[in-house]
Amino acid sequence: MIRICKYLSKAEWGQLFVGLLLIVAQIWFNLELPDYMADITRLVETPGSEMHDVWVAGGKMLAVSLGAVICMALTGLITARVGASFSRRLRSLEFERVESFGPAEMNRFSTASLITRSTNDITQIQMFVTMGLMLLVQSPIMAVWAVCKIAGKGFDWTIATGVAVVILLVAVAVLMAMVMPKFKAMQALTDNINRVSRENLTGLRVVRAYNAERYQEAKFDKANDELTGTQLFTNRAMSVMMPLMNTVMNGLMLAVYWIGAYLIDAAGMMDKLTLFSNMVVFSSYSVQVIMSFLMMSMVFVLWPRADVSAKRILEVLDTEPTVTDGERTDGAKDAAGRELRGEVEFRNVGFTYPDSREPMLEHVSFKAEPGQTVAFIGSTGSGKSTLVNLVPRFYDVTEGQVLVDGVDVRDYTLTALRDKIGYVPQRSVMFKGTVAGNVAYGDKTGIGNAGANGNTASAESVRAAIDVARAGEFVDKMPRGIDSDIAQGGSNVSGGQKQRLSIARAVWRHPEILVFDDSFSALDFRTDREVREALAKECADSTKLIVAQRIGTIMHADRIVVLDDGHVVGQGTHRELLDNCEVYREIAESQLSESELAA
Repeated sequence: MIRICKYLSKAEWGQLFVGLLLIVAQIWFNLELPDYMADITRLVETPGSEMHDVWVAGGKMLAVSLGAVICMALTGLITARVGASFSRRLRSLEFERVESFGPAEMNRFSTASLITRSTNDITQIQMFVTMGLMLLVQSPIMAVWAVCKIAGKGFDWTIATGVAVVILLVAVAVLMAMVMPKFKAMQALTDNINRVSRENLTGLRVVRAYNAERYQEAKFDKANDELTGTQLFTNRAMSVMMPLMNTVMNGLMLAVYWIGAYLIDAAGMMDKLTLFSNMVVFSSYSVQVIMSFLMMSMVFVLWPRADVSAKRILEVLDTEPTVTDGERTDGAKDAAGRELRGEVEFRNVGFTYPDSREPMLEHVSFKAEPGQTVAFIGSTGSGKSTLVNLVPRFYDVTEGQVLVDGVDVRDYTLTALRDKIGYVPQRSVMFKGTVAGNVAYGDKTGIGNAGANGNTASAESVRAAIDVARAGEFVDKMPRGIDSDIAQGGSNVSGGQKQRLSIARAVWRHPEILVFDDSFSALDFRTDREVREALAKECADSTKLIVAQRIGTIMHADRIVVLDDGHVVGQGTHRELLDNCEVYREIAESQLSESELAA
């Protein structure tokens, strides 16, 4: 918990310091009250006392009480403000850090866990800063100050207070030893219930199709019962704290009065008034001591979960992405001094996933000239998607080099590299918004302003990208055309429609390099052909890297790279590979008729 405090700003530290001063002032006011109470008691018990003196002492006591209330209110206001601003900063920092993660880092944290860490865990931190931090500071100061105040006012009373404090410390230590492991488990169980809920909601159609509602309910009930059982255990254990505190406090008060009665009975007439006054003061101060430990028990309720949450948040913030920025923002130049645009080269590339021992790619070499279409085909698991994911640096190669415009991709800044690329993933992703907003994605200021590459996200440019992707046939039928709403996850459009909008998104950027990671699989043959023809015409100056399963999608590519078990087993045109690459010929024979093979 202490480590996460480094993310507090200077202004917040300043506010906390002011809060500390207010806490000290509040404690001083609270500890002055028994003295005024003793004065009033002495005045009432002393014959011949003036009522005016009682009113004066009472007025001072009221002023001190108001001072304590004002200090408490201001302290609560400050800590609430600091807690809100601190949690806001932590959420922003965590979001920014997660955005910098590549697939390697994302594999360390599940999606459900990251959601919990940015919501529930940060809420625990906010609660502790708002409530626990004040109590953590206030309790020990009040306890020590109160003990100093009662020191020397009665040995017997001091012994009784000491015994009460020891009982409380032992009880708190035992309870903390019992509940701390459960608090640590509670956050992991919260991750688990989020994971089950998320799986059920995202896979709702599959659940219904297989009549697996009862099965999913059983999974949820198990996760729910585990979390509930843990929470009940901790709540039951901590519920012992309050009655124990009250019992000890009432027992101490009884002991103070019993000892006081004994001492007063045994004292002479002159000492009775002094002893009675001391008993009143001591009983008040002893209550303050016990109240300090009562407040400390509240800290012990908040601290364990906040501490676990802080560690979980720091795990995310301390995770450094393996893919880091280079320094280049531009490509190399050719022999004529012109800057290269759209050239991609793999030089003896090898790649192994971080959690794997076996390499996924080995000794991959090829070159895509500017404006060319280079396709990749092979069996499932041969490394096609892995290969194209190395171009935008979702992963970094473990051997060899990937060069874009003659420069190693690791030397580029990530922004400069990815601004050169239009990427269409295997699984099309739509964001809640409009059709235009999804196509002109990355345009920070909205339709009508400069986009990622300086192009303008006007309705005309969005419309042109939609036409290239052959998405106009369904966009025009929507209620408001390109301004029609897209639901979260694109649930109101089909798989093929999402795929075409994803292609339009990549085309809108007018990138140097277009990467299609099996991005035509949901399209029918006619639409597939029309989209490829439109891409060849409208994006002729862009280098196109296409991963495909269908021979028909890639047979007209300038170069086809055939992969088998992570190795390049053939390169060339469709006709060349039919003649000299057995793997490619087997794939072609499984998909094409004899007449198509002979064509």
